[in-house]
Amino acid sequence: MAGILAQFPLGAQTADQVLVVENRHSSVSREIAAYYIRRRAVPLNNLCVIDAPTEERIERPVYENDIQAPVAACLKRQRLEEKIFYIVLTSGVPLRIIPGDSGSKSPAASVDSELALLYMRLKGVVTPIEGPLRNPFFGQRDAPFRHPQFPIYLVTRLDAYSMTDMKRIVDDALAARNTGKVVIDLRGNDSTDGNRWLRTAALLVPKGRVVMDDSPKVLANLDNVIAYASWGSNDPDRKRRTLHMRWLPGSIATEFVSTDGRTFRPPPETWEMAPWGEKDKWFAGSPQSLTADYIHEGASGASGQVEEPFLSGCPRPDYVLPAYLSGRTLAESFYMGIPALSWMNVVIGDPLMRLH
Repeated sequence: MAGILAQFPLGAQTADQVLVVENRHSSVSREIAAYYIRRRAVPLNNLCVIDAPTEERIERPVYENDIQAPVAACLKRQRLEEKIFYIVLTSGVPLRIIPGDSGSKSPAASVDSELALLYMRLKGVVTPIEGPLRNPFFGQRDAPFRHPQFPIYLVTRLDAYSMTDMKRIVDDALAARNTGKVVIDLRGNDSTDGNRWLRTAALLVPKGRVVMDDSPKVLANLDNVIAYASWGSNDPDRKRRTLHMRWLPGSIATEFVSTDGRTFRPPPETWEMAPWGEKDKWFAGSPQSLTADYIHEGASGASGQVEEPFLSGCPRPDYVLPAYLSGRTLAESFYMGIPALSWMNVVIGDPLMRLH
């Protein structure tokens, strides 16, 4: 345990290892890309401008032609294939690849998770369209992320309900400090894999900083939160969207929810989570909690799923939280805990964010 919690040797931490993807057709994308580049001092050669739709949902041919191909061209043109470790997508870049009706095999995935495989594809590796595919960085507690040992890119997204939220998470990343509470909320005292992973996470982070609960109580209204993990709306005792936490700069959130990353467009202020049977109360195709609510409330980074990943495909908090608390970047921490790629996961935040 002590080895896991020791400060991890820092490797990929520099802005010249980040490629920023901007959608020319989205003013929001252009604005947040420029803001991030300026605040992080990302080299201008590391800006990749694409011409893509601004809809969140696209079919696979659109992904391949309007996102994957131009991003690959940017990397090749600037000879950045090896140097780039992180790809930052911006709000206005499509979010979800949906099954098409052309008769070809075209299953759903997040754009982000699909793009993580671009490194392999640039090397001539043929990856099947149908996911999920094993994430080679999953569970690699003792290895720094590097190429070619881990033949993927770590893809995150700057996205939220508003430009104010997006700019704040960029600023928060620069102010992140290793302090505050780690809040871990189990779904009752049962033996599910999810609860087991949450309990393990609590054992692998500094004991004096953990607030853990395995009762029906829903943890809320806590101060100085730096990390949070729970079942979200899959906890039957949780009835409200927001938890009224006071989040610290650099804070992250993760939950076991199938569709929390389905959209980053704001629901009505009066919208609340609802049972699956009450379809008239769904928002964006689901009644479940939303990743963007954590960002809007003050978290600096979070994970989500665009469609059903199954519990086994959700980020594992027993990898994510200890990695992040030990000094790994946000991107390394989440991808260490994500079992599969070409799948449903998204990671929100500055990939370079880490706790000093």
